[in-house]
Amino acid sequence: MTAMLEVEGLRQEFRLNPGLLERISLKGGRLHLNELVVRAVNGVSFSIAKGEVLAMVGESGCGKSTLAKAVARIYRPTGGAIRLDGENIADLSPSALLPHRSKMQMIFQDPYASLNPRQKVRDIVAEPLRAQSGLSPRDIQERVSVLLAKVGLNGEHGGRYPHQFSGGQRQRIGIARALSVHPGLIIADEPVSALDVSVQAQILNLMMDLRDEFGLAYLFISHDLSVVHHIADRIGVMYLGFLVEIAPRDGLFARPRHPYTRALLSAAPSIHPARSRPEIVLKGEVPSALSLPSGCCFRNRCPYAWERCAVERPVLRDVGGDQSVACHLTDEPERDTP
Repeated sequence: MTAMLEVEGLRQEFRLNPGLLERISLKGGRLHLNELVVRAVNGVSFSIAKGEVLAMVGESGCGKSTLAKAVARIYRPTGGAIRLDGENIADLSPSALLPHRSKMQMIFQDPYASLNPRQKVRDIVAEPLRAQSGLSPRDIQERVSVLLAKVGLNGEHGGRYPHQFSGGQRQRIGIARALSVHPGLIIADEPVSALDVSVQAQILNLMMDLRDEFGLAYLFISHDLSVVHHIADRIGVMYLGFLVEIAPRDGLFARPRHPYTRALLSAAPSIHPARSRPEIVLKGEVPSALSLPSGCCFRNRCPYAWERCAVERPVLRDVGGDQSVACHLTDEPERDTP
């Protein structure tokens, strides 16, 4: 299948500017000034085929939303490549990036904060069209009416303001805006986490219907494994800015290979007792992104860790079945007992 998005070695760092006293440390009897850098995304690589849904999951603070914003070029990446439909957009200036914006749009987590409260809905949906399409005002309004109908709204809704809608309706407006310029890729950052459960299902089903109709690819960010199981074709698991496992959805749920993935799945509630897993309780704290530990970043919480994990950082490697894992247990499976 043709790749809509290829991400290679993506890094996203943020340099902090604290006070002088916070930067001073004593080493070898001498004072040193430390550069404080948050390493939010660390060499992540993956691809998404046209029409495919890739979900990224992990605990809060694992870097999945930062990854989404870096791919969308809301942030300028520190390093790596982002190939959108074959063209590397990682280092493009804002003006050079503008022609590529129509290929990639974003749906945000908060369906109210992402909409301009002073604009009517028809103007919110029309804004990308005015910037990108070159259509006449009449054609733009016709296109807006079609888009609102596609997401389950009607022409009357176009004359209202965002505060006059429910959360689910606001997210439908955000989806209509994202669809307005015919993108090939939609980046959805926790698009249903702020909605009621019944509304979540409606929005997810709408997104899947639109995927089938327009051949959309999704990079879907979520912490909810039940949501991911419903919508994803493949799933990537992130920990402390690293991609530790990526696999087809059914393969990951049936046989998770990384200890962190197993812990995440064991913590997910299930209404089917036969499908529930013994809960794995992780001990210890998540290391700071300001000072990444040597070796495997998960080793201080992993029940399988041994000496090699402290000195050698595992790399993502294929273990068969289109499944890749960054864990030394794939080399030494005999240690795979807690």
